Amino acid sequence: MKDLSIKKLYYSISEVSKLTGIEQYILRYWETEFEQLKPQKNRAGNRIYTNKDIQLILYIKNLLRERKYTIDGAKKILENYTAEKLVEEQNPAVNTESSKPKTEEINPGSKEKIALKKDLDEIKNLLEFILAKL
Repeated sequence: MKDLSIKKLYYSISEVSKLTGIEQYILRYWETEFEQLKPQKNRAGNRIYTNKDIQLILYIKNLLRERKYTIDGAKKILENYTAEKLVEEQNPAVNTESSKPKTEEINPGSKEKIALKKDLDEIKNLLEFILAKL
């Protein structure tokens, strides 16, 4: 298995396949079926997946394989897909933001810091989700 302590911005399709337990040809097929799953490509034309892409793949896997949705059923659920809603749905205990003061209230200032914190929280939640699946 992949060492999850190494954090990367982009993953190859083979790395994503190992992380998610989904064959590469299935990942490529899902790209044709789910419009939300559109990994970027590098200069060589190889797919490069972000943490959000991996999070989406794991959600699709959950819908199709664990919840037994059809592809059409999963598409309907994904029409309103956002990464934040995904984290809340998969980890209800994580959504404690309503009990915490907002970051803007604590330290009004740099929007970049707020966006960075949000990204880091998403990465943390993704890694916790992946670790729970192992």
